[in-house]
Amino acid sequence: DLADVTGKRIVSTRLHGNVTIREENSIAALEVMSRFAANPKWLIYLPPTMSPSETTSQPGLLEHPAEAFSYFRHAGVPRVVCEEKHMGSRAIVVICRDEGVALKRFGVDGEGQGIVYTRTGRRFFNDPKVETELLQRTAAALTAAKFWEEFESDWFVLDCELMPWSAKAQDLLRQQYAAVGAAASVALRDALAVTSTAAPVEADLSSKRTALAARLGLVERYIQSYRRYCWPTDGLKGLKLAPFHLLASEGRVHTDRDHRWHMDTLARLAATDPVLLVATPYRVADLSSPESVANVTDWWQTLTHGGGEGMVVKPLDFVARGSKGLLQPAIKCRGPEYLRIIYGPEYDLPEHLERLRHRGLSGKRSLALREFCLGIEGLNRFVSGEPLRRVHECVFGVLALESEPVDPRL
Repeated sequence: DLADVTGKRIVSTRLHGNVTIREENSIAALEVMSRFAANPKWLIYLPPTMSPSETTSQPGLLEHPAEAFSYFRHAGVPRVVCEEKHMGSRAIVVICRDEGVALKRFGVDGEGQGIVYTRTGRRFFNDPKVETELLQRTAAALTAAKFWEEFESDWFVLDCELMPWSAKAQDLLRQQYAAVGAAASVALRDALAVTSTAAPVEADLSSKRTALAARLGLVERYIQSYRRYCWPTDGLKGLKLAPFHLLASEGRVHTDRDHRWHMDTLARLAATDPVLLVATPYRVADLSSPESVANVTDWWQTLTHGGGEGMVVKPLDFVARGSKGLLQPAIKCRGPEYLRIIYGPEYDLPEHLERLRHRGLSGKRSLALREFCLGIEGLNRFVSGEPLRRVHECVFGVLALESEPVDPRL
């Protein structure tokens, strides 16, 4: 019923009390759901946004693990799980043992044994054949790992990253990032050519040439950065799926398990099909041990110096609370070259970096908490057999909050 998802709504959640959805945000969510979303019977969960770490004061950097560790340490969290951040797009996989389970448990008929959808509820793949093949391979992996028997469930919801980024963001890469790189490269090379020609007449152009050459170097690093997120794919060939949360199965939402359990359990699944599935590398840091923190920081530096995106820092417990209430479920700490894609080729020049250090995170963090609570609430309602309208109240809530005006670079 339209009245279930429109107007101002107050959604009660078990993790964070009441979450208010404003009318104007509900309208935006309804627009997306009506025009672009997959069959809503599949949509029992949408993932939350994620806040970055506090801005660091370390020279030449905008983000560093020290600030993420400090956030959790001050909240009284003793240990954190640090997961490699993949170069892909968020994907939710709802997978059933067969089409009969899809009809019985989800009420979906004639759409196969599951779905892969984006964080805004749209089908991930334009080609149904690729989706079908991926679901079949994932189901076979679940069979090989004996997950159906172990969890006494004929269906699962997996929170994943699907790589490469170019598999979903090809148009964005081509029209935004590649266009900027090409235009900047051509313009700066032409400018350098002009200053070289004029050098005998204008002797004071040497400093200008040096500055232009430096800017060209930054643009070339920018181009190299986004190219790391692209590789050729042909149907399922070349795609990689990295599951990092086993969110739910029959009778249970797995938020009572810590993140190390999720990592190790899904690594067992990935081992059954290493061509398609990827086990997410991770480290556990004891925040009271300088040596442990230094080891994980060194690992982050190794990842990012090699062009990697960075890591996600999570409290060991899936749901963690501090003296002031619920804590961030995850904080991302991105490397300097990945941030070059987000903020532009010259973002780390001193004058730009100083300005960016004044970015505010309170809005992003409030949004992340509310969306996290709504997402988990929706799963709990589905698992406990509540009506679909009650589940969709939470799903629509997450999508509605995504329309709030928050800096998309955060």
